[in-house]
Amino acid sequence: MTSRPSVRAALGLGSNLGDTRRNLDEALRRLQATPGLRLIARSSDYRTPPWGPVPQDDYRNACVVIETELGPRDLLDRCLAVEKELGRVRDIRWGPRIIDIDVLIYGLERLDEDHLTLPHPRMGERAFVLVPLAEIWPDAPLGDGRTAHEALGHCPDQDQIVRLDD
Repeated sequence: MTSRPSVRAALGLGSNLGDTRRNLDEALRRLQATPGLRLIARSSDYRTPPWGPVPQDDYRNACVVIETELGPRDLLDRCLAVEKELGRVRDIRWGPRIIDIDVLIYGLERLDEDHLTLPHPRMGERAFVLVPLAEIWPDAPLGDGRTAHEALGHCPDQDQIVRLDD
């Protein structure tokens, strides 16, 4: 893995299969065990409706802020490895999943490569990302000139995002 100076990044996590709370906790445990990656903050967990055309159960979503020495591609590769370790199967796009880990923000870096666009291109219009992200990093730079807090002020469907206290 490529090492570089520490960068603040944000990850989005979601699960709607099995024990969703355990899935998020286990994914974070494995990420925190990664050399060069340190958890700074974790949002509350939220119940969110599924996004996309596939009928499925609601999700449990959360965001985390990390400091990492991993490069953006190595960070993505580690997230994908954790998904695979937890049994993620990629068979239906936008379908149900045991775990989903998205790299949302990597410092101020802009990147457009195969399977990795930074900042995440659609997070500024998705309440299931903005609500937990704004909770822990309100001034997170979305790459479009807005912060997470500012984008949340114009984001629809926030009333469908329910904080979980379990």
